[in-house]
Amino acid sequence: MTGFIKALILVPIGFVIILLAIANRTPIVISLDPFSAQAPLISFTAPLWLTLLVALAIGVIVGGVAAWLVQGKHRKLERQYKRECDSLRKEVESTREAARTRQDGTALIGQDGARP
Repeated sequence: MTGFIKALILVPIGFVIILLAIANRTPIVISLDPFSAQAPLISFTAPLWLTLLVALAIGVIVGGVAAWLVQGKHRKLERQYKRECDSLRKEVESTREAARTRQDGTALIGQDGARP
């Protein structure tokens, strides 16, 4: 079912990307010089579709890195809670084992063999 939903979303997006690439093949000048519009120091020519897709890819990467950095404190707390849970689980198991040995009577016998 999830494969169908993914296809239902990704196929139209892929179709739109292909249409965008076919319709916008004209090269454009991309200037990275904010001070000189007439003779920019840093500029290059690329098709519009390539420019849009590169900008989209950069946005996805920057967004993913930002989300990963923001979630760092939550991952740290999760690791801390997991360690605490593991230590508490071991403590509960040892307490249960001690209770079982007391119920069997083996822990009630002293070192000299007499009951306390």
